[in-house]
Amino acid sequence: MSATEHRAPEAAPEPSRPYALPGVSMSALLASCEAARAVSTPPRTPDRTAPARPPVAHPEAA
Repeated sequence: MSATEHRAPEAAPEPSRPYALPGVSMSALLASCEAARAVSTPPRTPDRTAPARPPVAHPEAA
């Protein structure tokens, strides 16, 4: 290849398409995504607009 010839740029992976890493199972990848989502979601505050329900008595629990 001479200095004046240009090679086509290599296609970068499309960001919207997932790709597999060698040596990582799909279940491990999905589990890590779920764990990341769980720790990055802030805790929910109680809904103040809903009326509070009285506690349900369970006679067999006593």
